[in-house]
Parts: sequence; C-alpha cells; structure tokens
Amino acid sequence: MPSATPSPAWDGRRPTTGTEPGAAALLGWLTDPDAPRLCLVTGAPGSGKTALLGWLAAHGPRSGRTRRRPARVLVPLAGQSALGTAWAVADRLGVVAGTPGDLVGALATSEARPTGRAVLLLTDLHAAAEPDALARLVTELAEVGRVRLVVEARDDTPALAALRAGPRVAVVDLDGGPGPLDPVEEPARPLPDLSDPAAVCAADPLLVTTAYVTGSAPAGVPGTLDGPEPSGETADGHGGLRTAWMRAGQSLCRAQPPADRALVLLAALGDGADPRLRPTLAELAAGAPWRLRWARHRGDLTPPWPGPVTVLGAAGGPLEGTLLVGDRTGTVRLLREADAGSAGRLAHAVPGRITALAPAPDGTVLLLDDRGRLHTVRGTASRPPYLERLTEAVSATLARHPGTALAAIGGSVVVGDRLGSVHAFGLTGLHQAASHSGRVTAVAAVDSATPFVCSGGADGTVRLWTPGRDPVPEPLADRRSPVVSLHAAETPHGPLVAVAWGDGLVELHRPEGGPKLSFRPGPPVRAVAVTGSGSLLVGTDESLLCLAAKK
Repeated sequence: MPSATPSPAWDGRRPTTGTEPGAAALLGWLTDPDAPRLCLVTGAPGSGKTALLGWLAAHGPRSGRTRRRPARVLVPLAGQSALGTAWAVADRLGVVAGTPGDLVGALATSEARPTGRAVLLLTDLHAAAEPDALARLVTELAEVGRVRLVVEARDDTPALAALRAGPRVAVVDLDGGPGPLDPVEEPARPLPDLSDPAAVCAADPLLVTTAYVTGSAPAGVPGTLDGPEPSGETADGHGGLRTAWMRAGQSLCRAQPPADRALVLLAALGDGADPRLRPTLAELAAGAPWRLRWARHRGDLTPPWPGPVTVLGAAGGPLEGTLLVGDRTGTVRLLREADAGSAGRLAHAVPGRITALAPAPDGTVLLLDDRGRLHTVRGTASRPPYLERLTEAVSATLARHPGTALAAIGGSVVVGDRLGSVHAFGLTGLHQAASHSGRVTAVAAVDSATPFVCSGGADGTVRLWTPGRDPVPEPLADRRSPVVSLHAAETPHGPLVAVAWGDGLVELHRPEGGPKLSFRPGPPVRAVAVTGSGSLLVGTDESLLCLAAKK
C-alpha cells in the first residue's frame, strides 16, 4: 500500500506545530498526478488529524503563483449519515443529488464548468452516524476522475480499516510524533421533535437528516437512503414531514432562515400528509419571499400528479390559463393553472422525446423533438397564411440544421443552436445573434412594448436581445452552472424571466429593474415557466410546483 511522500515544491509555510511531516506528505500527494485518488489520515486521538485537514483546506499556493488550484471542500462527518453527506458534498460542488448514488453519477457525468476538479476533505469518520455506509460512498467517489479525497479517522475505526485495505490508497499516519490535541468533541445535541414542523425548521438540518435516516428519535421508523418512501405519507411516523424532508433534503440542508426552510418543506409536502401540517408550515413561511399556490407530487391523488416534467409552457390566447406539461415519453398534458387539474392532452403525433414547446398566441403549439426538428400542432382557430408560410420555412431550415431551443411570439419563431447562436425568424426576415459559448439550452420571447428574446446556454449565462439590434453586452445572469431551462412572459408586474440552472437553483428576474428572487426545490429542476399572471412554475422528475412572489 503506497504512502504519500513530501513534495520538493512545498514552500515551507508551517501548519500547526507537530503536524509538519503530515502536511508535507499531503501536499506531495496533491501534486503527484500518479498518486492514488484516496488518501487516509490516521492516528490516535490527540494526534492533530482534524487540525491538519482544516489547515489543508485553507492552505493557498506559494506567494507569486497564479496557477488555479482544485477546490478544496471540507465536510465534517461527525454525526453525519451517508445521505446528509451526499447532500452536503453535492451542494458544495454545484450538482444535485437525491441519494449517495445520485452524487456519484452526477459527478461522473456533469459538465466540467460547475464542478471542475475538487479535493474533498472529510473529517471524523470515526464519529459518523453511518461510518460503513460512508466508507462505501468514499470508495465510489474515489473512482470519479475529477475528485480526490482525504479521509480522517482514528486508527481503531472499522470503516477506516476497510478503506485502508483498498488496492489504491495513500496513507498519512500522524502517530510518528506528538501533535496538537484534536478539537474536543462536543456533547451530543438533543434531537428535535421530528413531528413538530417548527422544531424541524429551526434545528440543525444535518441533525434532522441523520435522525430521519436512522430512525433515532421518538416515533421514528427505520430510515432509508433511497429518498421518499413509496407508501403513504402518514406511514413515515411524522405525519408526512419525513417524506417531504427526504424529497427536498439538499435544499433544506443549506444555511437559510427557518422561514425559507419552512417554505421548501411546505412545497415538498404531499397530499397524504397530516392536514394540520400545511397551515402550520404556511404560517412559519410567512417571512419567505414566496407564497406557495399549489404543489403536486408523485403519489398525489387530489388532483393526481401529472407525471415527470421535462418541458413546461404557459399558454395564452384561446388556451389562456392553461399549462402545457410534457414528460419524457413525449406526452403533453394540459392542466388548469388555478389548481393543476387535468384539462386533457395535446393531440399530436410527434415520435420520441419533446425537448421544447412554444405555444403561439393563436393557439397553435410548436414542438421541438430530440432530433432538433420542428412540429406544429394547430389550434382550433384558423391561422393566417403568412404564419403558415413562416412555420413551414422554419421547419425546412431545422430539417437541415437542427435546433436546440424554441420559442414563439406573434409573427416570430426563435430557435437556438448547438454553436451558441440564436435565430429569430420573422415576417421581416431573419435576425441572428452569437450569444453564447457552446450550446443554447433555452430561449424565450416576450411580446411586450419592446419585444425581446431571452436565451440561456451551457456557458451559464442568460442574455437579452432585441432582434434587429445588437445584443445587450452584459448578461442578465451569469453563474458557474449550465442553464437547463428558461422562460419569460409579460405579466401585470412587467416582464419576468425564470431561469433554472444545473445546480438546482431557480431565479426570477425583472429585466426592467427590481430584486431577483430565488428558490431551490431540492431535486434537479427540469423545466420552469412564468404564467401570464406572474406565477412561477417549477417542474422536476417527481413534482410540479406553482409559486407566487409576494408583493
């Protein structure tokens, strides 16, 4: 089993007295491209293991060097479950994970921009609530190419022994000499009442997660690492709170005021939950910037859950007040905006998956399939001949040059492509803008007093453009995560733009000025939309939410 060796490039800046040899060894391991991806820091109590990892997290490059180093992410494991750790790591690395397995998959397949290369520093494996499950997670993460891990534990930890027996592990042993005392372990904190929404929203979320997973509180039941229970809400022993927590856990575990946590928990509550929870959580969420209009989740019956969401649209004209919700099979359901009740299905014969939809003002719905080709579903009203000719021209163009995003307003069809350009096909001709670096992932068009196009890309930017003019030079938003969905609409409050990123964040922007609002439902967001009344729709694999911004 290889050991880490000191780096000759180390500049001599000293960590806490007594751990200098271990610090040199860790820096040598970090700079060795052929070193194992997993490094274990071992030693007896008081040898300075936790202090060493804390120093490594803060240790910067030598003075004068500008080379960017991989992010170092410190995650304490004391009292943690594998699920809580997965949520914490995912949040720090800019991905979304419902389970530990999801975390491994997300880091292995996500684009480099949100995650980059990272070094995970995991302390106190010996004090974890689920050390064996965490050891399995560490082993799987060590196989991910852009992640390296340092795990700290006492010598007598069985889970550490299992990791140490692996074929590709480096070891830094601090028992070779005296070191500083590790921080004194805090006494166990009392568990909150897991059936009391006020207590749950105010408590340490990692403590709540561990208690829900392990069933270590009164009225608890054995936990699961696989997310929400498939059975009834009340069967979780907490009136539905546990099921809601498991559904939205990554969002709930972020640092935030209790009112914001209450809103997220309320939005994740299924219709089988204790009916007393909803008004209580709504009262607790009074200080949050959003009001929940309604939420529909997998397993809901009144009205039934509409299915996994892949695309969303809010219709106007003859379909005013109707939502279009597409799933991964290509089915597009029509829902009433007021309560998400069923209003039928869109009659179309598009084979395969639908990647974008665009309701036109006359009731026609344009669809983009997974090959980037355009399809038209006509409404009940007859279309003017010039709109028919425009749609046919766009369809012929996309048959040769597939699109990646789609929007429509009166007299225009807007398409994004994989090279970063946005094309506005209109009655006065074709206008184009090279707006993004890489694929355009979403476009929206707003028919306001000054019509504009909004586009989002894999480069993480959201940009505004009025066809026929130069694009606005400064992005409306720019984050280190790809845009996965975007929608805009003219509302009584002015134009609003909703954006969802790959790290699970949803934002509502006001291009004409005003504060932006954000929301994280917890699971990965697949689609967003803004209704004509100004409500925000958020679609995931197992939920559809409708939120209204408070005045």
